[in-house]
Amino acid sequence: MGTTTQCNSQTTAAALSGFKVVDLTQFEAGTSCTETLAWLGAEVVKVEPPALGERGRFASTEKAGLDSYYFILLNANKQGITCNLKHEKGRELLRRMIRQADVFIENMSAGTIERLGFGYEEVRKINPRIVYAQIKGFPPDGPWADFLAFDMIAQSVGGAVFSTGAEGGPPLRPGPTLADTGAGLHCAIGILAALLQRQFTGTGQRVEVSMQEAVINFSRIAFASQLMWGKPLERNGNQSVLGTSAPSDLYRCKGEGPNDYCFIYTARSGNLHWHRLLRIIGKDDLIDDPRFASPEQRVKHIKDIDALLAPWCAERKKQEVMETLGKAGVPVGAVLDTAELMADPHLKKRGLFVTIDHPVRGAVTIPGWPVKMSNSFVPVKSSPLLGQHNEEVYGRWLGVTPEEVGKMRAQGII
Repeated sequence: MGTTTQCNSQTTAAALSGFKVVDLTQFEAGTSCTETLAWLGAEVVKVEPPALGERGRFASTEKAGLDSYYFILLNANKQGITCNLKHEKGRELLRRMIRQADVFIENMSAGTIERLGFGYEEVRKINPRIVYAQIKGFPPDGPWADFLAFDMIAQSVGGAVFSTGAEGGPPLRPGPTLADTGAGLHCAIGILAALLQRQFTGTGQRVEVSMQEAVINFSRIAFASQLMWGKPLERNGNQSVLGTSAPSDLYRCKGEGPNDYCFIYTARSGNLHWHRLLRIIGKDDLIDDPRFASPEQRVKHIKDIDALLAPWCAERKKQEVMETLGKAGVPVGAVLDTAELMADPHLKKRGLFVTIDHPVRGAVTIPGWPVKMSNSFVPVKSSPLLGQHNEEVYGRWLGVTPEEVGKMRAQGII
C-alpha cells in the first residue's frame, strides 16, 4: 500500500471499529451497503436462513454447491451466521442480537420483514438506539411499493435507461449495476449520518432508500437538459449528455480486439483542450479555423472532427493514444476491460485488486474498497461460508456455548 494513500498499520483502529451491524440483506443492493460498512471496519454479521442461505449465494454459480463469485464479490469482510426466522426460537435469537447492534438492515421484498415481526416499530422497541435501514425498489409510500425490482427495473424507472443508447436507436441499460450498488452506497451514507446524529440525540432512526430514487439522483444532469430545453434529452450515443462538447466520442485504435478504443473529450468551457489536441495530431493550422472556433461551432461540425481524429487513432494502440494525449493535457481514456484492469500493476499496488483466500475456492482476486484513508486500514477478507461463524458470533454476542449451538442446529433453529 502507498503510505500516502492508506495507513499501513494493521494495529490502527478502523473508522467504524466497534460498531455492530445485523445484516439481513440479499443479492446486491443491500449487500453493497453492508460490504461498504465492513470495509470501513464495522463488525457486519450476515444473517442467512439455514440450508441454502440467501439466494445470491447460489445464484449464477457455475457449479452447484459452490458459492457464486457474485456472492463472494459482494460479501467480503463479513461474518456469517444462520438463523431460522420462521422458528420462534430463531426470532428470539435475532431479537437478542438486535439488542447488541448499532445497525439493522434488510432489503427483502416489501412487507416480508414486517411479517417476520421485525418492522421498524418492533425493532426500535427492542433497541431505541438502533439505526434501522431498508432498501426497496420503489418508495414505500408510493403506488409501486409492492412491485418487485431488480437493477434493470430500477434503472428503467429511474431515468438511466431512456438516456442511454445510440441516436435514433432504442433505449439501453447501462452496463454497471447503478441501481443496486448505487442504492447500497446511498444507504451507507444515510447510515453513517444517522450514527453521527445518534451521538447528539442518543436515539437511532429509520433510513429508507429506494433504488428508483437513487438512480434519479445519479441522473441529475439529464434533468439539466430537461430544464434547458423543456423536453427529455434525446439519446446521442457517446456524445456529452447536454450535447455541448465536441469531440466527445470513442475512436477506434490500432488492434483487433473488441475494446481497442479510446474516449476523447474536450471540455465545453473553452478552447484549451481543443488547441492542445490539434497540436498533438499535427493540425496546428486548424486552430483558427472558424468551424472549430468555439465549443458550439465544434458541435455543429462533429463529422469534420471525427474525420481528423479517426485516422490518427487508427494508427496507434489505445495505450499510446492515452499516454500521448493525457500527457499533453487532453482528457482521454482507453477502454479497459476486466482482464486489463485486474492485470494493472499500479491498481494492484494500491490494493484495489486483492487476492483473498476463500475457504473452498482458494485464491480469488476481487476489487476491494476504493476509498483510501490515512488512519483507517481494513485488510480485505473473504466472504463467509454459510454459517461459518455461528459458534464465534453467538458465543461472543450472546454467550451461547458451542454445545448449545450444536443443539440449535439439530433443532433447525440455526
